[in-house]
Amino acid sequence: MTDFSARVEAISISGIREVFEAAGEDAINLGLGQPDFPTPEHAREGAIDAIRAGDVDAYTSNKGTESLREAIADKHARDNDLDVDPGDIIATAGGSEALHVAIEAHVDAGEEVVFPDPGFVSYDALTKLAGGTPRPVPLREDLTMDPATVEDAITDDTAAFVVNSPANPTGAVQSPEDMREFARIASDHDVLCISDEMYEHIVFDGEHRSPAEFDDTGNVVVVNGCSKSYSMTGWRLGWVTGSNERVERMLRVHQYAQACAAAPSQYAAEAALNGPQDAVAEMSAAFEERRDVLVDGLADAGLDCPTPQGAFYAMPKVPEGFVDEVIDRGVVIVPGEAFGEHGAGYARISYAVDVETLKEALEIMDDAAQAVRH
Repeated sequence: MTDFSARVEAISISGIREVFEAAGEDAINLGLGQPDFPTPEHAREGAIDAIRAGDVDAYTSNKGTESLREAIADKHARDNDLDVDPGDIIATAGGSEALHVAIEAHVDAGEEVVFPDPGFVSYDALTKLAGGTPRPVPLREDLTMDPATVEDAITDDTAAFVVNSPANPTGAVQSPEDMREFARIASDHDVLCISDEMYEHIVFDGEHRSPAEFDDTGNVVVVNGCSKSYSMTGWRLGWVTGSNERVERMLRVHQYAQACAAAPSQYAAEAALNGPQDAVAEMSAAFEERRDVLVDGLADAGLDCPTPQGAFYAMPKVPEGFVDEVIDRGVVIVPGEAFGEHGAGYARISYAVDVETLKEALEIMDDAAQAVRH
């Protein structure tokens, strides 16, 4: 029998993907975190123009093209009031690789990474792949992460903690006061704060703020990308930025794992960031409408659900057997425990589908809720 690394044996296939792969072709899929809108035309044209010009036939710089990194720096100035040097940005193969290089470059074997539970599945898996020890922390009743809980979890072995706002799987948005506290905690304890900001532009209530705004010690690294804001999941283009010292270490991981992000995707992302932003606002408005339909429908079904403030997920409390019953009736949702121990008793529902499909799914969920209660 072939021996496998203990790091790989410590992880398994994502619970999200397991549910997705098991679903029938005719199922209503509320399980996958993928916007159902087309990539904006100007982003696609950016890639097409670069292909036709022959600009994508060779490796780019490991960090990405200079023009893309300038566009990312301009985005941070425009949206976050942050002065980011283009030299301190790495274009990555999606936000997933950005998370990977951030954790791999900062976590030694046995060191701890603190992250929200329930939280995005990659935080736990990438920590284990780096040889680190996951330290999931429970959330508040409104499904936001309490800075005090994070600070209590930090030990001498803590290398990093992860903040995700707006959050997957909960749709929660952290307050500006929370973000200021996360930056303080990173500074006071000299640990890295990894801020996952992939859903930055999909905010309905409150506002998106980054802990990087409050960081004066270089202990915050920001992960972001085009997948969600510009409906570019298939393009696999993200980025990571932080202090020069941190970026240069993350570049070593990226250089050997990926070399560079795909050149056509880099040109598409540059066009998306520099071009009209109308599509971003339109998608966010559509998600807000769907959020309201879903929350109302869940309430009608007798399911308690904190109102999501952003992203395109809701995480209601559900009775035992509900998830299986819903899936058996042809609607794909994800059991909360796929996102951590404290996700038990919840389910994640993605509302990245049109309103009519969502209403059809809600009728099925209502029937399922009644069935498991009797």
